[in-house]
Amino acid sequence: MWLEEVRGRERGELRARRFEAAARARRAASLALSNRKEFATPHHGAVNSLQVDLTEGRYLLSGASDGSAAVFDVWNATEYETGFIAKHRHILLVDKQHQNGHKFAISAAVWYPVDTGLFVTASFDQYVKVWDTNSTQVVMDFKMPGKVFTAAMSPVATTHMLIATGSADVQVRLCDIASGAFTHTLSGHRDGIMSLEWSASSEWVLTSGGCDGAIRFWDIRRAGCFRVLDQSQSQLGRRSPLLKSTTENDHIDSVGPSTSTRSLAQKRTGNSKNSSTMRRGQNLIHGHMQQRLHPGLSSSQNRATSHYGAVTGLRTTKDGMYLLSSGSDSRLRLWDIDSGCNTLVNFEAMRLQTGKPLQLAVTEDPSLVFVPCMASIKAYNLWSGTTFRTFRGHYELVNCCYYSEQDQELYTGSNDRQILVWSPSTPALTEMEDDEKRHGLSAADEDNWSD
Repeated sequence: MWLEEVRGRERGELRARRFEAAARARRAASLALSNRKEFATPHHGAVNSLQVDLTEGRYLLSGASDGSAAVFDVWNATEYETGFIAKHRHILLVDKQHQNGHKFAISAAVWYPVDTGLFVTASFDQYVKVWDTNSTQVVMDFKMPGKVFTAAMSPVATTHMLIATGSADVQVRLCDIASGAFTHTLSGHRDGIMSLEWSASSEWVLTSGGCDGAIRFWDIRRAGCFRVLDQSQSQLGRRSPLLKSTTENDHIDSVGPSTSTRSLAQKRTGNSKNSSTMRRGQNLIHGHMQQRLHPGLSSSQNRATSHYGAVTGLRTTKDGMYLLSSGSDSRLRLWDIDSGCNTLVNFEAMRLQTGKPLQLAVTEDPSLVFVPCMASIKAYNLWSGTTFRTFRGHYELVNCCYYSEQDQELYTGSNDRQILVWSPSTPALTEMEDDEKRHGLSAADEDNWSD
């Protein structure tokens, strides 16, 4: 099969980007428990958070319920067992014995997006701490009013250094690394915040999921949230590729349907003569609505829910077009971010943990979503909702999973204190490029071929 794709690429039947996408999809589909890479974790409690750094894709950061955080080098093994199994031991560890270590469980551990010199940990001891990787010392810390369930930093931010934090308190708090102080709070949830996710396309947009079952979108430059997702508002399946996305301003300001959706509805009704009048009327109504509801929303919209229970996990696709959410109602939902609609993808039956945040992972296609389901990880087809594969290897509840785009490996952590790595069995892209050269394909051809 791979040989046919190479020959199709050679004949020009398969474009370069599609060739690369097909190769990545094949590797993601062939994930299996690695028999050549093993992590020797120093944690004495459940692994709650995992992340590979966003700059090099080399260092894996983990946080555990015993209050410890560790860093592993996923490229270079510490030692080799029987000559075949690469054993990776931690190259950095901070735990309760550290003078500035956390006293209770670490709920989230995230890398500073710009480089690997800093990382952030959030804990049930009500502290969020920023660590210097080189000196393993706390650069600054932030005291929260309750248990901190989650923390997140924007992967695309260029003008701010904000840490969004969600705690047992009903407010989302933004901590500024540059100044070492709180910038402001985001109020709207009626219960604690268990999950946070920054937009993949805008550094100003933040998504929060609360124990009240609501998912709220915030523009951190403005007061109040600008959208609350409602599971009763739906659209069937993926967005049509012919519909153009709204501009950023329309996306932020819109509470109702997007501009493209309204124009399509007018074309369907055939009311072209009155379209300008209708548009003016809608703008007046919309403007009045914004003025009347600022800084929040109407009571009906404000009480909209996305899940029948706490929102335990959020993950956006790499293109920033779709949002995945998991809830304590054991439901996984896919949302169109532009329209704010539930896409009605019916994900097959799953059983999720209800008492703690879950870390979801998505392939960069996106085609697969990885969900911790009790003691296993289920990979679902993102668009059909069918179970693609179930990964079993942990002995206890799985809490987090992270998909590394660079190595195309899946890392999972659970209550059994183990970090498992799932590697593809098909050749890597570097090996595929060698195959291209052997079949007469030049690497420079990729620049000449585009979709």
